Amino acid sequence: MPRSVPRPRIRPAAIAVAVCGLVALAVPVAAAETPHDPAGTGHCARMQALRVPGAERQQTACLGELTTAGTVASGHTDPADWAGLTPKDLPTPAGVPGVQIDGYFPDRSTSNTHHGWNHDAQYVIRLPDHWNGGLVVSGSSGVRGQYANDRAIGDWVLSRGYAFAATDKGNTGAAFYRDGRAPGAALAEWNARLAQLTRAARSVVAQRYHRPPVRTLATGLSNGGYLVRWQLENHPELYDGGVDWEGTLWRADGPNLFTFLPQTLRDYPAYAAGGTDAARAHDAIVAAGFPAGSEFLWPFHHQYYWDLTQRIYREEFDPRFDGATEAGTPFCASGTPACDADYDYASRPAAVRAAVAKIALTGRIGKPLITLHGTLDVLLPIAQDSDVYARMVQESGRAGLFRYYRIQDGTHVDSLVDVFPDRLRPLTPCHHSAFEAMERWLAHGEQPPPSHTVTKPAAADQATLLNSCPLL
Repeated sequence: MPRSVPRPRIRPAAIAVAVCGLVALAVPVAAAETPHDPAGTGHCARMQALRVPGAERQQTACLGELTTAGTVASGHTDPADWAGLTPKDLPTPAGVPGVQIDGYFPDRSTSNTHHGWNHDAQYVIRLPDHWNGGLVVSGSSGVRGQYANDRAIGDWVLSRGYAFAATDKGNTGAAFYRDGRAPGAALAEWNARLAQLTRAARSVVAQRYHRPPVRTLATGLSNGGYLVRWQLENHPELYDGGVDWEGTLWRADGPNLFTFLPQTLRDYPAYAAGGTDAARAHDAIVAAGFPAGSEFLWPFHHQYYWDLTQRIYREEFDPRFDGATEAGTPFCASGTPACDADYDYASRPAAVRAAVAKIALTGRIGKPLITLHGTLDVLLPIAQDSDVYARMVQESGRAGLFRYYRIQDGTHVDSLVDVFPDRLRPLTPCHHSAFEAMERWLAHGEQPPPSHTVTKPAAADQATLLNSCPLL
């Protein structure tokens, strides 16, 4: 249903984080070729002949380093895109020369300001000189730009010899909901953009290496994990498998963000106040799905995640809830008119559920999938997300294609491990382990360990946890 009510543009008051998202900042693009090979005659020979099918713009660069060990200095990434997603001491691999292609596909929206292009549907494709025959594709987490996965995923897979491609999903920033002509359309575009990039990147790989990839894997975290699930359900022909890192669960009948965030927004103030109603409020938050034992994470998530996430995603699917106001009133008290703390998804018009249904998951995956999720995730609580998705896969008769690892004491963003090193474990090394398990599954038919909870070793120090996460 098209939006018929003009909306004043209200800037979100909180930091623009939403389901692991930060608004991207523009950075200039470095010169098309770095000085070590100005003519593109060595390891970058014939790079200008590469063409990204369907792209409206592409800019090709010969780089001595494709990982963030070099792209930060050369201007071929943006640290703001991936800020806050990884532990500060995460190793940065190096020694990956190759070709990088930046550009965009045709699109009418302009929220992505990278490179001064002011154009959405931006992508990045990285082609290492020493290629292992594989391609990894990813969509950004939250509402970030195309470089969001450079530290958490891109660096590591590039160091293993994979070509790597990533997309901004077609719209970015806390006002992503302004894109699209109908409720749900902006988010539906995310799925189309990842499929578009996958097809294009497979072609570019074939051009560069004179043969198609022998294996194409999808992976991503948070909203990027949702994209992995959706792609393997709807376009399994494009992929050999996928690794889903705490993907967002969308179901028309719930659970989804709107079935647990409003409850938390209603009750957290009473819990934080510590009065006579605090115990009741605490129990209500736990009942909404947030695990007991995660209370030390609640203040941060209330300040930066819960409120903004609820308002901007609710605006995407149910813009009529708050009338002419755009994305509600930040941190409104329960009882305030059109307050998102009082949002009742079950009572909203059928059109709202129909909008969610456009992008909903089914569990009917068509290729192998490994999901990992932290037990102390306080943005997408595990009981309301991946536990449910695992049951969906089982009920769809696809359990043989699926493994699910619940990571004890993992939370939604690994940067919080630096703040609470004695209470949390990073998920990045667990993603590495899951990815390696997927490689063995596809290459050798080696079955990954059965789905289970991966316990945190009691005696492990932080250095060990940062570099190791056995799935056994």
